[in-house]
Amino acid sequence: MTPLNTAGFAHPARNVELLGIEPGHTVADFGSGSGAYVLAIAEKLQGSGHVYAVDVQQDLLLRIKNEAHKKHFKNVEIIWGDLEKIGGSKIADKHVDLVLISNLLFQVDEKEALLAEARRILRPSGKLVIIDWSESFGGLGPIKRAVVSRERALDLAHNAGFQQQEEFDAGAHHYGLILRPDSI
Repeated sequence: MTPLNTAGFAHPARNVELLGIEPGHTVADFGSGSGAYVLAIAEKLQGSGHVYAVDVQQDLLLRIKNEAHKKHFKNVEIIWGDLEKIGGSKIADKHVDLVLISNLLFQVDEKEALLAEARRILRPSGKLVIIDWSESFGGLGPIKRAVVSRERALDLAHNAGFQQQEEFDAGAHHYGLILRPDSI
């Protein structure tokens, strides 16, 4: 198994099946990291639609770009951006059907700005998906003080203008939340 296919006990291919992504959708993976979700989403889109891989780490983005090229995915776009500020994704307002934030909340300082950026680019009918570590597992995942609990993630999302739609089992050590923008 290559490093691009691992995601620390969260199951990208299985989780993507649960998200309601369909050919033609536009998806943004915030903090795309190794690209496991980007590649699973690109495959799910079956050659149509679009997936944006947005990250601050250029070396990881290059790996995703190379892997997408090897797999002949022409619907993957790499964006080097700072997701902790409004406009940092470089994606147009109300442009995407789904924003995925996986294993990122515990890493960013400006959580409110991250969620505001997701809200800005989501269509009114879109979905926000948050997948993160449910706790610290002694060497696996984040240190205890960095963990963003499910309850805290829901509070942050609510404050950013989202309501919980459903919850799913994202893996042995992760929670999964599907949220919708509040009506304006």
